[in-house]
Amino acid sequence: MKQIIKNGFVINPAQGFSGKADILINYGVIERVAENINDYDAKVIDAENMIVAPGLVDLHVHFREPGYEHKENILTGSRSAAKGGVTTVLCMPNTNPPIDNAALVEYVINRGKKAGLINVLTTGCVTKGQKGEELTEMAELKESGAVAFSDDGRPVSSSGIMRRALQYANMIDMPIMDHCEDLSLVDNGSMNDGFTSTYLGLRGIPKSAESAAVSRDILLAEELGAKLHICHISTKNSIEAVRAAKARGARITAETAPHYFALTDKACDGFNTNAKMNPPLRDDEDVEAIISALADGTIDAIATDHAPHHSDDKRIEFEKAANGIVGLETSLSLGITYLVKTGRLSMMQLIEKMSTKPAEIINCGRGTLNVGAPADIVIFDENEKYTVDASTFASKGKNTPFNNMELYGRVHRTITGGKTVFSL
Repeated sequence: MKQIIKNGFVINPAQGFSGKADILINYGVIERVAENINDYDAKVIDAENMIVAPGLVDLHVHFREPGYEHKENILTGSRSAAKGGVTTVLCMPNTNPPIDNAALVEYVINRGKKAGLINVLTTGCVTKGQKGEELTEMAELKESGAVAFSDDGRPVSSSGIMRRALQYANMIDMPIMDHCEDLSLVDNGSMNDGFTSTYLGLRGIPKSAESAAVSRDILLAEELGAKLHICHISTKNSIEAVRAAKARGARITAETAPHYFALTDKACDGFNTNAKMNPPLRDDEDVEAIISALADGTIDAIATDHAPHHSDDKRIEFEKAANGIVGLETSLSLGITYLVKTGRLSMMQLIEKMSTKPAEIINCGRGTLNVGAPADIVIFDENEKYTVDASTFASKGKNTPFNNMELYGRVHRTITGGKTVFSL
């Protein structure tokens, strides 16, 4: 039952600790963290020249079950997460049927437990059937295990419905996670409105489609003192609105995804459907704003928005292609390559954004290497280079714009509750 991770460089943002240390695990729990631990009854895991960090917590994944298992299921999604160093995920509810009742919340949680690899958590829908018309029984969803509410995949378009949702969620101390998008401004666009969309002859989506919705949500949440989490933020104006709201003391958190700091809309050139997503990839100004906001704490978390699709959904005309990319197996490497190796974030900051802070947002008790915490751990080599090969992904989805790209940072071992669930 005992294991010691020895010789690693430990990073634990929850205590602001970084340095050489050993970690003793007993019955799936961290029992001791010290400079040199010896226990002859324990199995030794050698982490020489490796970083040892709390397992990553991804606030935004689509595991497609129930209803779209040809794209992904909870088992294959869990395998993909484990391979990427992710030990806890939060599933979005836009399945078929949507996760809008207690039975479906329990179904997802139980399927995650059956897979037995990572901690699979789920949101519940804000509105029944994600139709934006009638609120779900939020208290019942919370009681059955939901840790947040979202209609992700669709915005809550009605300001009145959104206000009531924030009121209701606030009564039970739960966050609303909103996909911020004004559909009337999207107007059937398929990528960011700018030079590349004009060059390709594609209808563009203005940045205001996101930033207008973000501003509305902030005003409503601030008025009510409610918890609001902005999903996959992608524009400079949205970030400025969040920054100003936080300065006023609003209970606002925000996430972005690796593709929004690693790519611009130029990736869509050649009608590359693997670079088609929602919100769309933006331009250089927005990428710089996102990186700066990660550095100064305006953006709290990095989440993948892992969105696997069957190849048939991508190998069609750009306008008709499905939005989204897979991200669980490349997220840590992209953070290291584009944020740490460039000197924009420290490794401590990156782990905080990918583990400790996301866990705090949903209050799931993970994201830490503190004594007494569950032994959810990732061990990786930040300096190891590798070339992304989508054909080897554990996910059913291979839809990534990062295929064949050379990245830094390779996961060597993922441990959930003291159990090794991935080893290189």
